[in-house]
Amino acid sequence: MSESPVSMHPGPIQPLVGTTLREHVLSGMQAAPGATGEFTSLINHLSLAIRIINSRVRQAGLAGMLGYTGNTNVQGEAVQKLDIYANDVLLNVLERSGHCGIIASEEMDDPVFTQHPSKYIAMFDPLDGSSNIDTNGTIGTIFGIIRRKVTDSKPTLEEALRPGYEIAAAGYALYGPATQFVLSTGQGVHGFTLDPSIGEFFLSHPNIRCPQKGTTYSVNGGNRALWSEGTRKWAEFLKASDKASGRPYGSRYIGSLVADAHRTLLKGGIFAYPADEKSPKGKLRILYEANPMAFLFEQAGGMAIDGVNRILDVQPKELHERTPLVLGSVEDVMTFKRFQLGQQV
Repeated sequence: MSESPVSMHPGPIQPLVGTTLREHVLSGMQAAPGATGEFTSLINHLSLAIRIINSRVRQAGLAGMLGYTGNTNVQGEAVQKLDIYANDVLLNVLERSGHCGIIASEEMDDPVFTQHPSKYIAMFDPLDGSSNIDTNGTIGTIFGIIRRKVTDSKPTLEEALRPGYEIAAAGYALYGPATQFVLSTGQGVHGFTLDPSIGEFFLSHPNIRCPQKGTTYSVNGGNRALWSEGTRKWAEFLKASDKASGRPYGSRYIGSLVADAHRTLLKGGIFAYPADEKSPKGKLRILYEANPMAFLFEQAGGMAIDGVNRILDVQPKELHERTPLVLGSVEDVMTFKRFQLGQQV
């Protein structure tokens, strides 16, 4: 008697069973003296905005959301339709939460000052990696949260211009094959994966740690002619063969900070968007991109610098200020720094 053929259909997908994002944040806040629940509510509102954005990202090609609007943002960059949609969702959800006195975005010239006597400042890049949208590449959302020092006065721009070491929470959403939400509230870094069948984030990557050394580097090699001598020597060093030090390194570059940083956070290695002749002050935004990512990497045991100095120590002077950014495994970032300083490697 012949055996029954094995079914090629795996059957219905079972929902994940485990700790939800809400439960995780709530458990952390319960251990904090004087916790009021507002912070947990704010993170939950961010989660809601990310789920709404994710839904539209998944349907972008069918909903007429691909392509450019024909406008440019304050950065001088062409604005995609999904950029505006994501920005509007985050702005509306955070305003309605009642927890943010100041809301600032890469896509808005000026911050929004709400009428709420609120405790927090929210800053975000609503849709990082916009150039990947039309080719179905990986994109994401980056955010940082800072506590206001005074909540009974009218909010001001100066309150938002704070160094990254004052961040209360930071994270990003990754809209890839799975939708992931990576978060730190100052108690390590934890990753959550969206179960689309029930619309909930579940803890899937607890206590993420960035390896001390990696085997890959992520940089736009097309800018090589514009790099400093130190950066060119660093790149050549990584490509040289030396088994004892684990070289050559593999090259991985997606062109989306969220995607490249996420891989580097999990696998180790280094991501670099260094200063060059075209962008001597760097390309990435301090408040919306560099600070949140630097906070996450340090919380995971990694390192983040502007080429030489710690990113989280930088005092921003402008809302849309840019910076070079180098982050990843401690040993790999230190190697980059030594090349910039002309030191022996």
